[in-house]
Amino acid sequence: MANSHYEPPKQSTFGQLIDSLFLLVLVLGALFTPLYLKLAGGGKVDLAVADKTTWAGLGQNAVQQAQWEKLGFTPDTAASMITSRFDYSFNVAELAVTAIVIVGYFALLFIFSRSEYREVIEERFGKR
Repeated sequence: MANSHYEPPKQSTFGQLIDSLFLLVLVLGALFTPLYLKLAGGGKVDLAVADKTTWAGLGQNAVQQAQWEKLGFTPDTAASMITSRFDYSFNVAELAVTAIVIVGYFALLFIFSRSEYREVIEERFGKR
């Protein structure tokens, strides 16, 4: 018995637009929500230096000094960049929660994909 040509269900253009906008909102939310909740971008830490008005006070050697000067910086203008460092500290509990959320997301993704895959197989190859 020959199988007829499979014709997948069609989604309307409006439905595709809504799906695309929803995914865009989810992606932007995932990127910016941690910043707004102060869970990411821990900020900067200022290093204590002896003297911010000289290259030696900023801890710069002759080669570094020459490179800064090639870029047009003086000790005063480069001091904020040299003494400012990113804060890489993190909270173990927040890291664990993030890991649980990511693993949970992928578990749900596999569960839903499995059920969708079975529906497609049943629709295509099921008894008629």
